[in-house]
Amino acid sequence: MPKVRQYADLVATLAGLMWLVVFWSISISAHLGSIEPFLAALLALGSMILVSFVHRPIRVLLRRYHVRKRRTEMWMHILALPLTLAFLIAIVIEILFTPLDGEQKMLLFNAMATAGWGVFVLTLLVKWIMHRLNRRREAGV
Repeated sequence: MPKVRQYADLVATLAGLMWLVVFWSISISAHLGSIEPFLAALLALGSMILVSFVHRPIRVLLRRYHVRKRRTEMWMHILALPLTLAFLIAIVIEILFTPLDGEQKMLLFNAMATAGWGVFVLTLLVKWIMHRLNRRREAGV
């Protein structure tokens, strides 16, 4: 697997983890009734974004096609699918059991987004293992 794809996988994984921290900080802030966890997560997110825009090697790396493609795949795993599933599951829970408040809905979304990120990371790990095995097999032949 080319180095660019490995960097793309690493960038997408870290970006997904960074956004999960922000998502979970919203739930923690709502539970505690204080915005400090959310502000801390936003500060970390902002500093990561600032470093990625200012530091030239990272900026050049993030413009590459593979990085953009992997980040799009990551967004599908932690945002698009979890939002849809959390919406549908919340509807089912509200119809069958009890109404959910905003904090519970956000917690449901966070659980789905975390599971989606885990699936994304597991998929990248399986792809990496398959590429390594294929390279060994080709080198052995």
